[in-house]
Amino acid sequence: MAERVATVGARGALLVELFRAGLERVDGRRCVRAALAAAPPGRFAAAAIGKAALAMALGAQEALGESLERLLVICPDERPDQSLGDRPGLEIHRSAHPVPDERSLHAGARLLSWLEALPVAVTPLFLISGGASALVEVPISGVTLDELVRVARRGLAEGQDIAALNAARAALSQIKGGRLAARLGGRPALALFISDVPGDDPALIGSGLLGPAPGGDSIRRTVIASIDMAMDAVVEAARARGLSARRARARFAGDVARLAVQFTHELALGKAQIRVWGGESTLRLPATPGRGGRNQHLALAAARLLAGYPDLALLVAGTDGIDGPTAETGAVVDGETCGRIALHGLDCDESLRRADSGTALAAAGALLRTGPTGTNVADLVIGAKLPPRLAGS
Repeated sequence: MAERVATVGARGALLVELFRAGLERVDGRRCVRAALAAAPPGRFAAAAIGKAALAMALGAQEALGESLERLLVICPDERPDQSLGDRPGLEIHRSAHPVPDERSLHAGARLLSWLEALPVAVTPLFLISGGASALVEVPISGVTLDELVRVARRGLAEGQDIAALNAARAALSQIKGGRLAARLGGRPALALFISDVPGDDPALIGSGLLGPAPGGDSIRRTVIASIDMAMDAVVEAARARGLSARRARARFAGDVARLAVQFTHELALGKAQIRVWGGESTLRLPATPGRGGRNQHLALAAARLLAGYPDLALLVAGTDGIDGPTAETGAVVDGETCGRIALHGLDCDESLRRADSGTALAAAGALLRTGPTGTNVADLVIGAKLPPRLAGS
């Protein structure tokens, strides 16, 4: 993973290092390989669907070797960095995210035909990560692609939480909400999940693409990566550097403005040198938003509150490497960020009002870009309470 962030010095570098430690713990390739290390002998066919599909598929390929006879991968366009080679039975379908398009319907049709064609002696293996909701779909009778697009865009614009949005998607689908599992007809199967939802519930991950069938099924489900695992890794990495660290016990959710107040308040008043939060914020967009995503918006809102606190810095980033409709992962801000923005003739309040946080943060050199990470366990916020002279020690 290559990081790029221009400013905030030693504390910024420290926060990026801690973020990397969190990502390594929940890397899709590593987690799948470990989960399948003790897989029983037999023949397997895997379908990997989601933002982490390529990384998860690579882990399965390494763990199962020639026992993996067929491999179907459905992933977003911006996931080009994992090579699966040129093996028999491999299919890779690029699809749309976060709003479905015609490719999503083609991917859904291919998933069903692929599943129906599996030999009886082959064990189906499903590798599911966030993003599957938009990437693959078979709508119920009477539901058009335009309606699927409206539901997705409305949910994103209104800042719906992921559970509510995925429930709306599942209601329109022939394969979400446990319906794909029902098509197995009781056939034994394995399903590994990288979770980006509250409670790490397979019934919600990917809108329940491999959630429990309404009448029961014989799928063995395992969540192999979650935001809790990533937060634990950040804390361990901080303590290994001799820093006191504390993580939130509950996953965060809700409006970015409220969360910015919460995080900066807890960081400023708490004793820990490193604090870690994990979850997913919501952001209601204006009619014509500017550049940025929810993590950049949260970072800029926090930067306003950090002004005057020279020992505080905050990293806000998406674990998938993508923040909204941008190429950035998030941002790293401190008490001088708003001052840097002002030097470029921009106003933080106006940038927030216009949902143009990315433009302001770019001017301050505060944007973080990692590229695709091979995982997707929601967002991480990492705060440092350190004088700059201590951050590099």
